[in-house]
Amino acid sequence: MDVAFTLKDFYGKLGLPIPDNIGKDIGHFNVFNIAEYRTRLSKGEMRYDRRAYFKISLINGKNRAEYADKVVDIDNKALLFASPKIPYNYVPQDDEQSGYFCVFTESFLSKDKSGIILETLPIFHPGGYPILNISDEDYIELEQLFQKIDKELSSDYPFKFDLIRAYVIELLHMGQKLHPVQPKEGGKNAAVRITDMFVELLERQFPINAPVQRLMLKTANDFAEQLAVHPNHLNKVLKETTGNTTTEIIHSRMVEEAKLLLNGSDWNISEIAFSLGFEEVAHFSNFFKKHTNRSPLKFRSTVKI
Repeated sequence: MDVAFTLKDFYGKLGLPIPDNIGKDIGHFNVFNIAEYRTRLSKGEMRYDRRAYFKISLINGKNRAEYADKVVDIDNKALLFASPKIPYNYVPQDDEQSGYFCVFTESFLSKDKSGIILETLPIFHPGGYPILNISDEDYIELEQLFQKIDKELSSDYPFKFDLIRAYVIELLHMGQKLHPVQPKEGGKNAAVRITDMFVELLERQFPINAPVQRLMLKTANDFAEQLAVHPNHLNKVLKETTGNTTTEIIHSRMVEEAKLLLNGSDWNISEIAFSLGFEEVAHFSNFFKKHTNRSPLKFRSTVKI
């Protein structure tokens, strides 16, 4: 079972065959014409869905991007950068949509291939809102760059992906030179978005299917940083919308997963503890016993009887 909205899911929504290079050492890259494909993706609406890839969109049309507690309205032309770590919903506001977007995996632009670390770029930082207003002149220049990428992708040039990486890096640098659209407060719907996106970030880590898979977001501060909100504000919102604190929700989900692993896998306690983000087995045992009144070993033996 996949733990994220994968590239395979993405191509399935588009009704396209899965390209051969997905999952290979080269990483994956593809480019799409928005006017051609937007109607295949939920009538153009692009929800977060725990995406497992990066995306750069050149947008021409009236749109709205909704982050946890902010909304960005796009009146005309813009450049949007999306990463797997920043939840958002992207909703067209009219039927006049055009432009391009490309999707790629982190391995496609890995440091050894590109010289950059994607997550360190300001446009992909969790605290940012990477939607950039662009002029008509900027749009033409960016459109030509996307068209070069599209043309090169169809070519037989043996080093075409090296050239495409150079074009994508140019896109990244052009984006960083532009000024971001200033977001506005999300209003009364902000609490609902924060809650929904918190749940998205939490659930994207589950189920745990292998001992090498590990929880990376474990604390209220971890989630607040990804959502670009203050931990106290996140806690207040979740308490109002769910009746539980941030930590209570996280711990409840961790205990649920621990029970599933203890009951349904043959992993030892140390492997389960590691996968749930605990450095020491004793810490996991104390955590589990605090929430269930049983040790992990006692729970496993009771269930299997």
